[in-house]
Amino acid sequence: MIRLTLDKALEKSGISRYELAKRTGMQYQIIDNYYKNKVKRYDSYVLDRICEALGCDISDIIEYTK
Repeated sequence: MIRLTLDKALEKSGISRYELAKRTGMQYQIIDNYYKNKVKRYDSYVLDRICEALGCDISDIIEYTK
């Protein structure tokens, strides 16, 4: 199962969802859906923008569990 850990990454960075939305130039609702794991299909563009804004690697915001 693939799960987003955006909540942990934001907490670690000390950034709010609103601030992340501003930094990425995306709507708050998109960030909120990724934050709450409501996304069924992950958009590589969105994930790239999030990683760039947080200065992190993709493995910092996505985890795979069996």
